Amino acid sequence: MATDQEVWNLMPLHLRQMLTRSRISFDQLTELRIRAGYPIIIKYSGKEYYLDASGRLLPDSGNAYIITREDIRSIVDVISRYSLYAFEEEIRQGYLTVTGGHRIGVAGKVVLEHGQIKTIRNITYLNIRIAHQILGCGRKLHKLLHDNEGYKHTLIISPPGCGKTTLLRDLIRLTSEGDDSCPGVTVGVVDERSEIAACYQGIPQLDVGCRTDVLDGCPKASGMVLLLRSMTPDVIAVDEIGTPEDYEAIRYVLNAGCAIFATVHGISLEEIRNRPVISRMLSERFFERYVILSNRKGIGTIERVLDDQGNACD
Repeated sequence: MATDQEVWNLMPLHLRQMLTRSRISFDQLTELRIRAGYPIIIKYSGKEYYLDASGRLLPDSGNAYIITREDIRSIVDVISRYSLYAFEEEIRQGYLTVTGGHRIGVAGKVVLEHGQIKTIRNITYLNIRIAHQILGCGRKLHKLLHDNEGYKHTLIISPPGCGKTTLLRDLIRLTSEGDDSCPGVTVGVVDERSEIAACYQGIPQLDVGCRTDVLDGCPKASGMVLLLRSMTPDVIAVDEIGTPEDYEAIRYVLNAGCAIFATVHGISLEEIRNRPVISRMLSERFFERYVILSNRKGIGTIERVLDDQGNACD
């Protein structure tokens, strides 16, 4: 399980001490925004706070501690183990994943080579996204996604920040482990942005189940085809679909007799019908279950579960 020390230990000593004194409840921490010349912004318990030099959380930035270039340089040295060159591929993607599955987005001076991003230098902006796992959050939904014929092709529809990846992760774990009503099956995960399993040096930092195989940092479309050919999964799971390549790959998965769990950004079934690629998937009835999320009663609120006819599933 992810802990505060995994994050605090990324910081220079004075920042580590400030964060420790803040007594932040790690379960409620979602993001640390760190920008050279500006206050650190802490997204905590659904609100934004600043931090002063004594470790107090502040509602405004008036007396907040100002991040220095040296602070950021120190953090970058730790997360890259003092060798940015060794992490050039990850930096090119705009983020690194560290122990505990926490993902650190980076921004700064982009270096191009033949019109493509080669790396990012002079990093002066960091976004530390805290990895959380809520074991069991998908248990009730999991029971609606399978019957005697197997797992249903499922699309989770959610606005950003409403827990779709957390829910998908737990569904993967439950499907892989199995329960009294359904034995565990082999699950293949294409984790393009290292957010589902949060692999660090190839090892998932979050629990995705004992029968799960992960392609980390792999483009979704090519990864789905690769998993089918190499690992013969019963279910393939991917996050944030929407490209023409995703359409072709998911069609390939369905034709191979493999179930699909996928997510898409959106607020309703009606809203995502306006997107050409998703609309095509819906009209061709790629999916048998639609799960609509919100944060109306907190992150991960399941508003509705619909079948392919638009009827509510109990």
